[in-house]
Amino acid sequence: MNQSHEDLMKRIERDLLDSYDEELELEIEDRDPSDQLDGLGLTHTSAEKQARLTYFRELFRLQGELVKLQDWVAHEKQKVVILFEGRDAAGKGGVIKRITQRLNPRICRVVALPAPNDRERTQWYFQRYASQLPAAGEMVLFDRSWYNRAGVERVMGFCSDDEYEEFFRSVPEFERMLVRSGIRLIKYWFSITDDEQHLRFLGRIHDPLKQWKLSPMDLESRRRWEDYTRAKETMLERTHIPEAPWWVVQAVDKKKARLNCIAHLLGQFDYREIQRQEVVLPARVRNPDYLRQPVPASMVVPELY
Repeated sequence: MNQSHEDLMKRIERDLLDSYDEELELEIEDRDPSDQLDGLGLTHTSAEKQARLTYFRELFRLQGELVKLQDWVAHEKQKVVILFEGRDAAGKGGVIKRITQRLNPRICRVVALPAPNDRERTQWYFQRYASQLPAAGEMVLFDRSWYNRAGVERVMGFCSDDEYEEFFRSVPEFERMLVRSGIRLIKYWFSITDDEQHLRFLGRIHDPLKQWKLSPMDLESRRRWEDYTRAKETMLERTHIPEAPWWVVQAVDKKKARLNCIAHLLGQFDYREIQRQEVVLPARVRNPDYLRQPVPASMVVPELY
């Protein structure tokens, strides 16, 4: 990489600003983040500020559409599975957070399975994923999926050559079976450059709130960039099927990737807004003999703030 130390630190600063923006997304409710951005005291140009304002407003609009999609999925008893794959630090978790941020977790849930245990390693490979599939009226987002076998397991030697080849024989039939059963299967690959992953890893190293995201496996994946590239190319070539094609999200710019992915996801469904019944708040029943009992002081959380 031909970047000066000053450029690198500026980039890390921008990533930290993006982290602050993530928190703002959770806090801002009036859909006008101008005052909140001004109050942070961060150094940013007017163009950068305007770009973030535009991002916020478009994100909130898309999230409003996601609520409509959720209501439609529940009303029409649809079954939806969305896979998010990509290199470490590609931004999968970021877009999943934005999709689920304002949705009902009983309808839209995230599956992020750990490494298989000893028992699971003896099961049919797809078994632990099949148990997570949706019932009618549900959306399931897989933060990494059965494609672990085509990626990390292949590169790190966690599966044999025979298991690897069997995966490619089985996965198209498995996914066609899901689609025939009425599940809508959508697969996203988040694509970043070599330099971009390097910078994001450095950002995590320098941000104590994100250091937990760096595992020994992540660091090893950095060393084996080319091996992961070859594995990814083979995976896309052998599992891009008409019933469940791959969609590649250009993810070097985190914010654009989030908006583009959400907009594309919404475009995969012919959904409509479901009319809700008018909500009427009932009057509270008041009984003359009711007395509210005081809470013992020993049970009260100290008010430090």
